[in-house]
Amino acid sequence: MPMPRWLARTNKYGLNQLTRFLAPWLPGWAVVVHRGRKSGRVFRTPLWAFRRGDDFVIALTYGSTSDWVRNVEAAGSFDLLHLGRHHHLTNPHIYRDPHASDMPLPIRLMLRYVLSTPEFLRATITPATPKAA
Repeated sequence: MPMPRWLARTNKYGLNQLTRFLAPWLPGWAVVVHRGRKSGRVFRTPLWAFRRGDDFVIALTYGSTSDWVRNVEAAGSFDLLHLGRHHHLTNPHIYRDPHASDMPLPIRLMLRYVLSTPEFLRATITPATPKAA
């Protein structure tokens, strides 16, 4: 079961304000940069993300109905800041995995036994195209 929505709202205005500056540099953390479906505003959401080959897998600790998830699905792509690098990701899709198989062991155990979070988002890294001169 995802974490409660009231906690998500609290983190949005509290903890996220701090972690969004640290997350692009910390292992296991990243910042999703996405545009609001209705407002058109650019948002930055810190979260857990792990590279798996040519993909990134993100734990949906607040579930698949979070605003950032719906924004990313509607757009079909988003940017991710991870370990000091900028990645453009496409083809986001949500899947369920009660075993959290794509997560490192400590995160897997927390997601399975503490948070009971079975939903994840996987997206493919799109290679940067050179800009025309």
